[in-house]
Amino acid sequence: MEKRTAILFGSTGLVGNHLLGELIKEDAYKKIILFNRKPIQPVSTKVEEIITDFTDLQKLESLITGDDMFCCLGTTIKKAKTQERFRQVDYGLPVTLAEIASRKQVTHFMVVSSIGSNAKSNNFYLRTKGEMEEAIIRILGKKAYIVRPSILLGKRNEYRFGEEVGKWFARLLTPLFIGRLARYKSIQASDVARAMLHIALHGSIKQIIESDELQKLSKRYNA
Repeated sequence: MEKRTAILFGSTGLVGNHLLGELIKEDAYKKIILFNRKPIQPVSTKVEEIITDFTDLQKLESLITGDDMFCCLGTTIKKAKTQERFRQVDYGLPVTLAEIASRKQVTHFMVVSSIGSNAKSNNFYLRTKGEMEEAIIRILGKKAYIVRPSILLGKRNEYRFGEEVGKWFARLLTPLFIGRLARYKSIQASDVARAMLHIALHGSIKQIIESDELQKLSKRYNA
């Protein structure tokens, strides 16, 4: 099998960082191209790092070449400070990358969304995520895969108080998440990363993969 090139946006985030580690170990990939705001100096000869502030992705298009694109970009309303800025990051950037991926004939495009995403939601965060999902599927069709993790577990480089409170409640309520509620169980960021890699290598029947399904795909990748 011919070795692949992975394109990763958001490798400094919780899921992206785990995904980078898995990509480095995965023999199917000969090269990993990272697009980051700050250098992270990964320890691997497979990695090529491109520093950008993401203000004009079109200028980077000639550098975005590979087989599988992973988009792990995202922010919070608190960090973005305004809804407009949040939308630029969580809608604008992924959709622009999908447009570039369609022109560059990328084989698979995987993007991290959120449990509960819905373009018709009254919640701004979930509505933005849902609109992003719909736009990407419209642009890329069957090449697009949306992963919807529940509350992410794992150590971030930055402290998010609200998220830490959410994790505490999620662990407390986990025994109640059975049947249809299983998708709301918290999930390790490392499991999300391994599930994304499994999808890139083996595909998925579903384009939108919920959190409980990500857990199962992670185990298959490890098998």
